[in-house]
Amino acid sequence: MVNIASANREALIAQSICATILKGNWKNILKHKLDSGLPLLTPSITTQVLSFLSSYNNEPSLSLTFFTWTDSIPTCKHTLHPTWKMILILTKHKHFKTAHQLLDKLSHRELLSSPLVLRSLLNGVTEDSEVLSHVFSWMIIYYAKNSIGDALEVFEQVRSCGLKPHLQACTVLLNSLVKERLTDTVWKVFKKMCKLGVVANVRLYNVLVHACAKSGDHERAEKVLSEMEERGVLPDLFTYNTLISVYCKKGMHYEALSVQERMERSGVGPDIVTYNSLIHGFVREGRMREATRMFREIKGVVAANHVTYSILIDGYCRADDIDEALRLREVMEARGFLPGVVTYNSILRKLCEDGRVREANRLLSEMSGKRIEPDNVTCNTLINAYCKIGDMVSAVKVKKKMVDSGLKLDMYSYKALIHGFCKVLEMDNAKEELFSMVEKGLSPGYSTYSWLVDGFYDQNKQDEISKLPEEFEKRGFCPDVALYRGLIRRICKLEQVDHARVLYESMEKKGLMGDSVIYTTMAYAYWRTGKVTEASALFDIMYNRRLMVNLKLYKSLSASYAGDNEVLRFFWSHVGDRSLISKSILRDMNRSEVL
Repeated sequence: MVNIASANREALIAQSICATILKGNWKNILKHKLDSGLPLLTPSITTQVLSFLSSYNNEPSLSLTFFTWTDSIPTCKHTLHPTWKMILILTKHKHFKTAHQLLDKLSHRELLSSPLVLRSLLNGVTEDSEVLSHVFSWMIIYYAKNSIGDALEVFEQVRSCGLKPHLQACTVLLNSLVKERLTDTVWKVFKKMCKLGVVANVRLYNVLVHACAKSGDHERAEKVLSEMEERGVLPDLFTYNTLISVYCKKGMHYEALSVQERMERSGVGPDIVTYNSLIHGFVREGRMREATRMFREIKGVVAANHVTYSILIDGYCRADDIDEALRLREVMEARGFLPGVVTYNSILRKLCEDGRVREANRLLSEMSGKRIEPDNVTCNTLINAYCKIGDMVSAVKVKKKMVDSGLKLDMYSYKALIHGFCKVLEMDNAKEELFSMVEKGLSPGYSTYSWLVDGFYDQNKQDEISKLPEEFEKRGFCPDVALYRGLIRRICKLEQVDHARVLYESMEKKGLMGDSVIYTTMAYAYWRTGKVTEASALFDIMYNRRLMVNLKLYKSLSASYAGDNEVLRFFWSHVGDRSLISKSILRDMNRSEVL
C-alpha cells in the first residue's frame, strides 16, 4: 500500500511539474523539494515527466529540452533510467541520430550489457517492440565492435524477451564472432536468430561463408550457397570468391574451377581476386605450369595487380626457379607495380637457401634504397642464413638492426641464433639467447634443447647440461617438466641413458613429476640396450600413475628410431601387454605391420 501511495504521489508531482513547464515557469521547479528534503527532480519523477511531455503534441522536442536543461543543473545529473527513457522517446519519434548519440554516451558511462541492468531497463517499459528492437540493435552493434562477450549478453537478453534484432545488428554480431574465430558460436547464434524470425540477406550469408573460410569447412560453405539459392538470395562476387578461396586452400582445384564456372553462368563476372585465389591455389601445390597458364588467360579479362605478381614470384622461388622469379619481378616493375616487402622476402628466402648470401645483401640494400622497411620475416631469413654458414658476427649484426628498428625477436629469431651458436660451439652465447627467449615468454621446444645437448656433448662438457636447470633458477626462471623432457629425450637419443637418469632423479628431487614422454623415452633407451629390468621399473611407475602412451607419442618415438624395426615391435608389444597403450593404437600398429 505504501509503495502504491508513493507511486501515486510521484505521478501527481510529475504532472504538476509538467504543468509548470507548459506555463514556462521552469525556474519554479527548482524552488520546491520533497518532504525528505531531497531535490524534487528524482530519477523516477524525471522519467515520468519525460514520458508526460513526450505525449504533448506527440513529438519529443519538449522532452528533449527538459532533459537537456535538467542535465545542466549540477544536482540533477541524469542517471540510467531517465536517459534510457529519453532514448526510447527519441527512437519512437524517429529522431535516430540524437537517440544514437545519447545511447553511445550512456554505453560509455554504464555497463548496459549486465543482465541485471538489462532486466531493469526492460522492467515496466511500455514502448512497442519495434522501438525496443531498434535500441537494442544499436547496443548489439556497439558492443560487437568493442566487446563480443557483452554483445552476446545483450543478444541473449533481447532473445529471451522475444524481441527481434535488426538485420544489420545480426550481421555485425556474426561478423565480429567470425573475426574472433568463434565459428562454433556463429552457427549457434545464427540458429537462434532464425528462430526469432530474422531473414538473412546476401550480406549476412556472406558472413556465414566467411566463417566457413576461417574454419576451412568447404562442405558447410556449399550448404550455405545451396540455401541461398533455395531462398532466392543471389550470391554475389564476395560469396563466390570466398568459396573459391576455401577450395583453393584445401587443394581442391577442380571444385574451385567449378565454382568459377557456376558464377559465370549466374552472370557474376570473376575479378582479379578470383584469379589470384585460383593462381595461389596452384602455386601452393607447386603446380606452376597451371598457375602460369591461368595468368596468361586473365590477360584481356582483368588486369593483374601487384598481388598476382607477388604470388607467382613466390611460386617460382618455391619451385627452385629463381631466375624466372627475378625476370617476373622486372616485368612487375615495368608494369608500374612496386614490389613490397612480401615479394622481396620470397626472393631473399630463395637466395639464402641457395647460399647466395652476398646477393641477398645486395637485395636488402636495394630495399633500403627504395625505402621498403624489412619485417620480421626479412630479418629472420638473413639471421638464419648467416647462422647456417656459421657467420655469427653477421647474424648478431642483423639481430641488432632488427631491434634498433623497433622489431621484436620472435620464436624463429631465437631458434636460429641458438642453433647457430651451438653449431659453432659458442655455448655461452647459445645459453644467453635461450634465457632471453624464456624471458620474453617464449617456450623452447625439443629441437632447441637438442642443439644445446649436442653442443655440450661435442665439447665433452656433459656436466653443463645437468647444471642448466640450476642456471634457470639463478636467472629467476622456474625449471619445468618441458625443460627436463627436452634434455632427457635428446640424451636418450645419444644413447646416454645413465646421464638421462641423473637428470630424471634431479627433476624428482625438485618435486616435478615425469610425464608419459619422459618415462617412455627412458624405458625405450633402457630396452634397446638390453636393460629390460630398468625399463620394466619405469613401466610400473607409469601404470601406478595411470600414464598412457597416446598416438602422438607412439608415432614420434617410432619416427625417432625408424631403423629399429624389430626392437620397436617387441617394445610396443610389451607396452601393450602392460596395458599402457590404448587398443585403438594397438589396432593401428597391427594394421601397419600387415601393410
